[in-house]
Amino acid sequence: MVMGIQIAGFLFGLFMLYYSFLNYKRKEFTTKEFSFWVLVWLAFVAVALFPSILDPITQRFGFFRTLDVLIITGFLFLISAVFYTYTVVRKVQRKVEVVVREIAMRKKR
Repeated sequence: MVMGIQIAGFLFGLFMLYYSFLNYKRKEFTTKEFSFWVLVWLAFVAVALFPSILDPITQRFGFFRTLDVLIITGFLFLISAVFYTYTVVRKVQRKVEVVVREIAMRKKR
């Protein structure tokens, strides 16, 4: 069972590395973004293949299992990603409002 999860995690990490590479080649990612995602997916693959890497963190913070560390880290990442996405959307929304107002004022004249 555990080996199957490790293989699935490894294959998912490789797929995401490839997908990040495709986005970089399509010029949808900058070099910085691509580098960030490569590091994230390589770390993901490393943890999938060698979960004992997280044992020092598990022991240091008093977790019972490595899976607990992964779940908490995943939630922190998701919360951060949602918050970042929200802030970006709000900025874009404000800019769109300004543009719409300018267009409406021009048509009014």
